[in-house]
Amino acid sequence: MRYAYPCVLVPEEEGGFSVSFPDVPEALTGGSDRTEALAMAEDALATALAGYVQERWEIPTPSTAANGQEMIAVPPVVAAKLALYRCMRKQGITKVALAKHLGVSEAAVRKLLNLDHRSHINLVERALRIVGRYLVVEDRVA
Repeated sequence: MRYAYPCVLVPEEEGGFSVSFPDVPEALTGGSDRTEALAMAEDALATALAGYVQERWEIPTPSTAANGQEMIAVPPVVAAKLALYRCMRKQGITKVALAKHLGVSEAAVRKLLNLDHRSHINLVERALRIVGRYLVVEDRVA
């Protein structure tokens, strides 16, 4: 799955833009101009999705962008962690079981699932392989 979600930018009467995400209603932000609002949107989206993981909620599947909406992607490591979380949830794999397969502590797996913790992508990739997934990285014109 591609972890890029459509956002809605709304010009504010007093200037600037507010940003919301139809698929992730908890992600709200804004900026003094369009560029700043879009930059803030990535952080707001990642923060809201971290809350989903913390609350053990299902990660919403991104919808297709409608006319006038912008797609906002989470950072690559965050996307990898979200994929790991979704697969573990779907397959009923516990943190303890994954830790055993990886040869690490359960605390290390907790850090892997913490979107705010700086994890090495190598370990996240190893964990994804254990749950039958792999990463694909693509670049696009900004």
